[in-house]
Amino acid sequence: MITIYHNPRCSKSREALAQVQAHAERVGTSLTVVDYQKTPLDLAQLRELQAKLGVPVREMVRTGEDAYAELQLNDADDDALLAALAAHPILLQRPVVVSGERALIARPPADLNVFLG
Repeated sequence: MITIYHNPRCSKSREALAQVQAHAERVGTSLTVVDYQKTPLDLAQLRELQAKLGVPVREMVRTGEDAYAELQLNDADDDALLAALAAHPILLQRPVVVSGERALIARPPADLNVFLG
């Protein structure tokens, strides 16, 4: 099963979704599409996602969003960043693709080629 945390208003996210859909159909696996702004991840889900990504929490955060500056997150620790992601899902990097115990921030979407194999 593959899950993609998706923002339908983002062109890169739509591009990644098309790639993931094609891959899922080709290999016969199920695909779950989550509009993470309508269905935000809670702290536990964000911690699990970060572990699967294997990246620092800060790499999960869109630092160019207005909310990042408004919340003064430049010097925030991991707990504060995760809390901000839970409260303000717009801050989550997109798209994020999860397959089993692995995950990838698919920016650029071409990174999916290696990830999906």
